[in-house]
Amino acid sequence: METIKLKILDEAGHTLMTCDADTAVSLVYTNCYKPGDRVALEIDHPGQYCVIQFEDTMPEALVYVVKREINFHIPFGEQAITYSPKSFVGSRHVIRARLALPEEIAARRNLAFNCYDEHGDTGFYPHASANVETRGEAVFAARNAIDGIFENSAHGEYPYQSWGINRDPGAALTLDFGREVLLDELRITERADFPHDNYWVKATVEFSDGSQLDIPLVKSLPGGTLSHNIKNLTHEFLRLAPLYSGAVVLPQGSSYLYSLPVPADITPYPCIFSYYG
Repeated sequence: METIKLKILDEAGHTLMTCDADTAVSLVYTNCYKPGDRVALEIDHPGQYCVIQFEDTMPEALVYVVKREINFHIPFGEQAITYSPKSFVGSRHVIRARLALPEEIAARRNLAFNCYDEHGDTGFYPHASANVETRGEAVFAARNAIDGIFENSAHGEYPYQSWGINRDPGAALTLDFGREVLLDELRITERADFPHDNYWVKATVEFSDGSQLDIPLVKSLPGGTLSHNIKNLTHEFLRLAPLYSGAVVLPQGSSYLYSLPVPADITPYPCIFSYYG
């Protein structure tokens, strides 16, 4: 029988708390977190679907785990401002994980939701990464595109974190599923912090099989999400790029692949990136 186990580890890797292995496990950790602490999930065999809840003020996430141990690092300082101020504080924390049910795995769902995603090779999916994140700040990290927070009328600290491209016309965001998945719809929410923001008029989605899809975009309203139906095809990852700004109109016959740089006072940031399938 496949089992899983949870642990709390400190910065040095010492185990602060653990539980017996089972198909569904939980920990009640009655101490304040310290910098360097992390939650670890162990599985018997890589390639398992697990439902994780590493913080009781945050929702569950159904993830695909490809390593025997995965870690979620407790955020502190600048990393913490993209999470609710109620998260990871105090001296009583309930942490849960379980193996996903077959019907959950087979259900049509948002395949781009993982509020526990981090930088680097996390070992669990979906995972977002980008070649540009504005000034390296947590509030503009790629993970914000798949954290399930859709507030888009401002930018900055929670709940207004977004993927920031630093006005780079070559910016690209990659969404990795960790295995082949069936996709049938794309939903994108752009940030709508006007007049600070610009807006996108077109983007190109590149799929793992080499195919591409050009999608039209419009100026979003706060809370607005654009939906695009696509063919029922299996893909392991996709890439969102290039992005075409609405700030500059290129002359007819221009050979530019991207729009010209936009003025600094209307920095564009595509925001939430969601896939269903």
